[in-house]
Amino acid sequence: MTQQKIYALYEDPHDLLEAAKALVAKGVKIKDVYSPFPVHGIDPVIGIKRTRLAICAFLFGITGTTLALTGFWYFMIHDWPMDIGGKPSFTLYQNIPAFIPITFEFTVLLGAHGMAITYMLRNWTLPGVEARNPDPRTTDDKFLIEIQTADNKKIDAGNILEIIKQTKVFELKQV
Repeated sequence: MTQQKIYALYEDPHDLLEAAKALVAKGVKIKDVYSPFPVHGIDPVIGIKRTRLAICAFLFGITGTTLALTGFWYFMIHDWPMDIGGKPSFTLYQNIPAFIPITFEFTVLLGAHGMAITYMLRNWTLPGVEARNPDPRTTDDKFLIEIQTADNKKIDAGNILEIIKQTKVFELKQV
């Protein structure tokens, strides 16, 4: 049996969610869902695990805080201590209030850039990489479910098509 892909296109996110629930209830494994915006509630239905991007953001933020405070200690206290306005800077803990705004900004800078780069690397959406979107209408106003027949060995492709036709499908394509 050759591997086939089935694409079911929907006009409404609610119809997509209900179709995904119906397909999964019948034992059909959904490969992927394409939509122009996040469809809330679709992840647990099709079996996508919760993202760990927040953990990465926290680690990038901690790295930014550590680098900022280490840099301030080295530049302003260890390497070139200055007496500004009669206030000598001999220890980090006495001068930390002056360093807080820049430390916060550096934390946000590293957190945001680290998250963006991690997201692009994880999803392989780097500049110059060709998109693997099967239907360009899903970037505008349509919603698509992709099913691979190789992933569904217990259910025949004809049965999958019949299940999809019972939903509010807008367009159905088999490749």
